[in-house]
Amino acid sequence: MTENPATFRLCFAAAHLVMRPEYAALGHSLAAPGRHDEIEAHIDWPATMRLRRVLDGYGMGIAEAMDTAQRFFIGWPAARRLIAECGAMRLENGFCAGAGTDQLAAVRGKNDLVDAVVEQCAFIAGHGGIPVLLPMPWLTANGASEQDYVDVYAAIVKQVQGPVFVHWLGEMFLPALAGYFPGDSFSRVMALDPAVVRGCKLSLLDAELEVRVRRELLPREQIVLTGDDFHFGAMIRGDAAAPTRSTMIGDRRVALGDFSHALLGILDAIAAPTQAALQALEDGDVAGYERRMAACEALGKHVFEAPTQHYKAGLAFLAWCNGLQDTFLLVNREEQHRDRAHYLRCAELARAAEAVLDAGMFTRRLNEFTAGG
Repeated sequence: MTENPATFRLCFAAAHLVMRPEYAALGHSLAAPGRHDEIEAHIDWPATMRLRRVLDGYGMGIAEAMDTAQRFFIGWPAARRLIAECGAMRLENGFCAGAGTDQLAAVRGKNDLVDAVVEQCAFIAGHGGIPVLLPMPWLTANGASEQDYVDVYAAIVKQVQGPVFVHWLGEMFLPALAGYFPGDSFSRVMALDPAVVRGCKLSLLDAELEVRVRRELLPREQIVLTGDDFHFGAMIRGDAAAPTRSTMIGDRRVALGDFSHALLGILDAIAAPTQAALQALEDGDVAGYERRMAACEALGKHVFEAPTQHYKAGLAFLAWCNGLQDTFLLVNREEQHRDRAHYLRCAELARAAEAVLDAGMFTRRLNEFTAGG
């Protein structure tokens, strides 16, 4: 029996939530957020899961219950359901999911952090996913030291079997994370047990740092999943050389080299052109890859423009334009934090990126939006 070839680039699309139209009447906002149970009751579960099936069809793994799904707003019960339903779909390209501490009403200390993350890791792995260790804002809020970070992550790593990924999320996505991983704590965490910690997701919008990290990790056969929605084309391309090495991450053989794999929110909107671009790169057509990805990056830079944390609005809007959902409402009405010009530019750049899935529907929905003033 011939062994399956290594996955050329491992790509996870961080998928957003779809809300039902009646959610608009609840009056939730970022200034006055809704209760977790109210939010969960108004998630359009069938549409949310169909979106994930569509992304899987374009060769993307799913990154579930992450920041793109407004994880820090929805609470653990809704995140649990997302993870369980995603696992039940038995997606061809698999899934990973965020493991955090949001089942706790309050965190009393570092031991609480460890126990909560370990519990969520077990839940994710039990449903067939790879846990992604989400950042823990309690650490920054309490002025944790470099050694505190290492101690917390070491205690988690000792209690999970792996594979797991470590997520470093920048303050541009969640301001409460300013100063996360102080000193040399990140490098020390990644070196704890490479057989368990198989890689990291970097969401720092710092291309130079990402290249340094992936070169540091490569000798240990750990990977970087780029979360750089501004420079992902160059990060994924890397040196463009055909990989000659590979490693196992879970049950998947994954190519190794001086390049990044990907876990990106923008893949929610550009799965189709990304699939075409990656095929071009694998075929040795670097120019074809760069042409496609340049247009995708232009869309990504706009969707993720400052204030960056409101990027979910563009993703939901484009999914609505493509007929994948009935509204582009977001939890706590985050879509209200982008203006009309932002949305119209999203549509223009999506067309240029060949991210329109149904041209007729896209035009009708955009005309509807324009007419709505």
